[in-house]
Amino acid sequence: MSGDRKTKDGRVLLEKVREIEEQKGLDASVEEENSAKILAEKRRLTSPLDNDDARRQIRGYSRRGFLIGGATAVFGCLGYWWLKQPEQSGIFETAFRLNERVSQDYFSPKHLAPEFAVGMAREPRVNGDWGLKSDLEPTAWRLNVLGLSPDPVVLTLDEIKRLPRVEMTTELKCIEGWSVIVHWAGARFSDFAKAVNAPPTEYVGLVTPDGAYYVGWDRPSIMHPQTLLAYEMNGELLTDDHGAPLRLVSTVKYGIKQIKRIGKIEFTNERPADFWAESGYDWYSGH
Repeated sequence: MSGDRKTKDGRVLLEKVREIEEQKGLDASVEEENSAKILAEKRRLTSPLDNDDARRQIRGYSRRGFLIGGATAVFGCLGYWWLKQPEQSGIFETAFRLNERVSQDYFSPKHLAPEFAVGMAREPRVNGDWGLKSDLEPTAWRLNVLGLSPDPVVLTLDEIKRLPRVEMTTELKCIEGWSVIVHWAGARFSDFAKAVNAPPTEYVGLVTPDGAYYVGWDRPSIMHPQTLLAYEMNGELLTDDHGAPLRLVSTVKYGIKQIKRIGKIEFTNERPADFWAESGYDWYSGH
């Protein structure tokens, strides 16, 4: 009964619409100007459907959408798995190397990051403790420098402190997206390299005393005037969490490159191993 009534009401409504159109002087055989006609869009009008046919058609669309969506998800997962396979790592390495070449083309030691008022400095968050887990007696710490001619050099913190002291209040940027302004004090790495008579190698590798954390740097970046061997942060000696007694800081690389608690520095022409690059991150990691 209710279905008959709905059909009847629909016919009455349709007749009413036609009556209004006739009153407005519109000829049903003349097509009105509308966006579809102006844009010459193809239109296809289906024949009238009863309720059962309409439900079947809707179910068909829903089933099709579900299958397409499911297939897309499956292929997406398979694609992600494929890219994560070791043999596909070359795809990312190629992209990273291209990014590195472009960055180096624009790199200049004359390009300095802005410096800020000391009062704006804050303590950065502690991110990761790789290379910091073992206990270290500050007085027993030594810096081993390799790749020199004729022999390696072993330095104390006091010898590092005899180099020209440099202070800078700059922005420390994390690859996670956060940043903080920090006041650092230490020696320029370029002054250190000159003091130990380092050879003009392409790269420099730095490792924590326990070997648990290690980074590789290209020569232009580590010789930048805002790359320091730092022993103070915000007017105080470095704490263990922030890399005491000596760490690397720079305005040209993200924090993952700014190794804490340096135990060994090696000048080399072979691209050094890098902790996070081995996990798929960009070896260069410049910003």
